[in-house]
Amino acid sequence: MEFRPITRAPGAFQQSVTADDIEAICRRVFGPSTEVAAAAELGTGMYNSTYQVTIAGRDRAVIVRIAPEEERQFTSEQALMRNEYASLPHLAALAPLLPRVLAADFTHEVVGRDYMVQSFLDGVPAAERLRTYPRSLWPVYYRQLGEIARCVHDVLGPGIGPITGPVFGSWSEAVVASLEDIATDLEGIGLDASNVRKVIMAAHRHQAILDEITEPRMLAGDLWLPNTQLDHQAPEPVITGAYDFDRTCWGDPAADWTIRMVTAKSDERTAFWDTYGPLDQSESAQWRQQIYEARHLGAIRLERHRLGNHEGVRASYDSMADILATVG
Repeated sequence: MEFRPITRAPGAFQQSVTADDIEAICRRVFGPSTEVAAAAELGTGMYNSTYQVTIAGRDRAVIVRIAPEEERQFTSEQALMRNEYASLPHLAALAPLLPRVLAADFTHEVVGRDYMVQSFLDGVPAAERLRTYPRSLWPVYYRQLGEIARCVHDVLGPGIGPITGPVFGSWSEAVVASLEDIATDLEGIGLDASNVRKVIMAAHRHQAILDEITEPRMLAGDLWLPNTQLDHQAPEPVITGAYDFDRTCWGDPAADWTIRMVTAKSDERTAFWDTYGPLDQSESAQWRQQIYEARHLGAIRLERHRLGNHEGVRASYDSMADILATVG
């Protein structure tokens, strides 16, 4: 087989499996006589190891996604692939946009890591394709993204917390638990987490504001430009696929990464609200948004550390200081 892994430093977070591993996965999924013609590692994601795999006798390639080893996963990122797998029945309304799961194996009998084999989505990564259109057409993309986000956020869940659990008795408990996990992860890699712990104290003091949220709605977790596909020929942006729903949870839609990114700038992305609907601008909602931003910044700090972005890590402390000045 032709095998094209991405070469990374020995200490890099993402580590490729071997050609033999890819063959073993495909033989378990498609049968012992399966022949893999080619496998190329894709570099678009920063967590799972993802491969486009061509199998002899099959018309279309498949995608093989392999999770990091359990010991390399942060407390705040445990078993994300299993969380995504459990969320898929709740995303039925998005089925035409999602890759189909052909197989999932969490036994660790083949490669010692969780993996899923999925159908290959047609289209071009939106992060590449959108910029080929004139900026006057970019709002078309964000209106479609607003429709998708609204579809996700309209799904009502059985309880507050991650899709695979645990279930929390209140939204404040879930938010604090998430921040505690992030603080634990930061301290585990030798970074100062005192500002995250100050945010936790603020969340405890004002838990009544957080607990105004009582409906467990689905959060997509990572729905944004890098995790969507566009038609490669359409005269204006047309979203043909969405993927990587491994950070889904039940809670307040305003805490979703999508909302954070839409509100980050006042440019073409404001067209998102045309289809999504207005965001709650009450005083309580704005306070909660600061707590959510602190949670995002903590997760961003972890990812920047993982990527060796030391300047980005330092910048996150300045941004967190601004939040601490407002949450009380």
